[in-house]
Amino acid sequence: MSSPDEMYDEAVSLKESGDLDAAVAKLKSILEVDEKHIFTHSALAVFLQKMGNNEEAIIHAQKVVELDPEDSFSYTQLSVICQRCGLIQEAEDAMAKARTLEGNDHGHH
Repeated sequence: MSSPDEMYDEAVSLKESGDLDAAVAKLKSILEVDEKHIFTHSALAVFLQKMGNNEEAIIHAQKVVELDPEDSFSYTQLSVICQRCGLIQEAEDAMAKARTLEGNDHGHH
C-alpha cells in the first residue's frame, strides 16, 4: 500500500506525462486514505480547473484554506482558482485574506 505522499508523487508524474484524468483519479484515491492530505486538495484544485471542472476545483481550493487557515498561500491559490473560474469577488476576498496573513507572518516594522 503506497503512502499518500507516494501516491501524490505518482499523480504529479501522471500529470507531467499528460494524463490529467489519471492524475485526478489518483489524487481522489488519496483522499479515500487521508481526506486531510493538503497537497492533494491543492493539486486537485489546479488540475480540475485545467480540465474545466470549475465548481469541483473551487471546493478543493476552499478545503485547503479550511485545513490550513493560517497559510497565506492557501488563500492565494484559492484566489487564482476563483479568478480563473470567473468568480472575481471571491478571488478578491481570498487575495485580501492572503495579504492580511502575509502581513502577520512578517510582523510589523
